[in-house]
Amino acid sequence: MYWDIGEYLSDETSKSSWGDSFIDETAKYIQENHPDLRGFTRRGLYRMRQFYETYKGNEFVSSLLTQLSWTNHLQILSGTKSIEEKEFYMGLCVRERYSTRELERQIRSGYYERYMLSPQKIVPVGHHDGSIRLIDRYVLEFLNLPEGYTESDLKRAIVRNLKDFVLEIGKDFTFVGEEYRVQVGNSDFYVDLLFYHRALSCLVAFELKIDKFRPEYLGKMNFYLEALDHELRIVLFISDAFRSISFFQSDDPAVLRTLQTVFF
Repeated sequence: MYWDIGEYLSDETSKSSWGDSFIDETAKYIQENHPDLRGFTRRGLYRMRQFYETYKGNEFVSSLLTQLSWTNHLQILSGTKSIEEKEFYMGLCVRERYSTRELERQIRSGYYERYMLSPQKIVPVGHHDGSIRLIDRYVLEFLNLPEGYTESDLKRAIVRNLKDFVLEIGKDFTFVGEEYRVQVGNSDFYVDLLFYHRALSCLVAFELKIDKFRPEYLGKMNFYLEALDHELRIVLFISDAFRSISFFQSDDPAVLRTLQTVFF
């Protein structure tokens, strides 16, 4: 409906001698004769025209028009700059089924820029089409961490805010547990956070570190992956692929950089 109205308004203002005054008069007519209609104010009608003129002739967008709410369309229109960014958030919104609040948060946190600046990652066999990418910078401002927080503080805050954390890392992630125990020989070891990624069909281990990267962290994560592989592959029948993400502190305490390793 909004597309059709936007097309009509665009056509009329382009050929009418009234120009934009046509929209002003239309809004006035609707308010006087149909006061119960919502969203058809002067501002609303201008947005419908903008909506149509922004995407007309765009085949990618035409397939997504009815899959997003009008509110989400408006959020993308007002919160993004380039057509590439708009298309990105439209596709992301459909895939992740974002609410308006979730979409607004992703735009505000610069998810598009962070995604585009992240190098293409290696993913398990069968997912080399580039449709799945794990980004290098995660914004966790919702954790509200105190000054001088510890790794334990970070982990507890993530668990308390699990819904927002999954929104940031991707809704394909399903939480398995914290301090997940794996046994090697007669010794027990604990993975900070363990998730399952539905699209990749694999477990993802999160190791939380708030200091700078050290080479031994990489060896530790590979050790965890091998332990998970040995302990869970037969039991869960999920996949031969196990992945890990290590979180490390950045200059901004609300932003964590990641190091990712892959084990097959």
